[in-house]
Amino acid sequence: MSQLCVETRRSVVLPALAVAGTVFTWAASFPAIGFALRQIEPLPLAAIRFALAGMFALAWLGWRRPTTFERRDYGTVALSGLLGIAAYNVLLNSGQATVSAGAAGFIVNTQPLFMAILAVLVLKEAFNRWSWLGALLGFAGVGVIASGQPGGLSFGMGSSLIVGAAICAAVYSVLQRPLLARAAPLDVTALVLVAGGVSLLPWLPAGLAQADAASPETILMVVFLAVGPGIIGQSCWTYALRSFGAAQAGQFLYLIPPSSVLLAWWLLGEVPQALTLLGGALALTGVVVVNRWGKRR
Repeated sequence: MSQLCVETRRSVVLPALAVAGTVFTWAASFPAIGFALRQIEPLPLAAIRFALAGMFALAWLGWRRPTTFERRDYGTVALSGLLGIAAYNVLLNSGQATVSAGAAGFIVNTQPLFMAILAVLVLKEAFNRWSWLGALLGFAGVGVIASGQPGGLSFGMGSSLIVGAAICAAVYSVLQRPLLARAAPLDVTALVLVAGGVSLLPWLPAGLAQADAASPETILMVVFLAVGPGIIGQSCWTYALRSFGAAQAGQFLYLIPPSSVLLAWWLLGEVPQALTLLGGALALTGVVVVNRWGKRR
């Protein structure tokens, strides 16, 4: 009886901890980037972060020695690393140089809206009235958030760069679907991390030089960014998916943007603007509408 109680408790506690680990590490990445950008420039920050993450990923691949990848998969892996790691983080870091961490968290998490649009353009899926409503709400929310940030949504300004990061994340999610159907998620993630790290190698010397002159707190944030969101967060997310299923687990991701706002308030002293909260609520509502009702006929 006691053994049954222990197993029951474990079956409840471990998935809950996995969800908490996912939400915390992914939400904390936005204020951590904002903190690190005070002493390290956007491209060098991305380079040093994924050089560290790539070392852990190579160790994982050396231990696992995955054999499920085909030769043609490596082109997809390289493109995924270029878009989903290198381009995404360069755009996000550059955008966060002027945009608050909380606002960035809300804008990036409009990724499902861009995935829905890609499904229409590439897979020729139908967009029903709920999809249109959700997309309009989501993009209206992004516009409201951007109006409170320097430069608004003008091309090349911070908010527009973060929208570009969300588009890269959406394309990356679509690209890796065939790989995830044949290989373990952590193996795919490790290979993509290595590919992304290689793409950023030209900026690694500058990253190392700037990190050498940075404070211990900044170095700690860089190490967290290398280990937390990519390795711990992804591992927790994989466990959560297996425990809850994609539909139920996906609902917890809506906690990430408001959590990033609170963490940015605590870590960076960024008091959330009314426009950020209003726009964030609109954007999240749009994502919920598209995910829950947008696929219904």
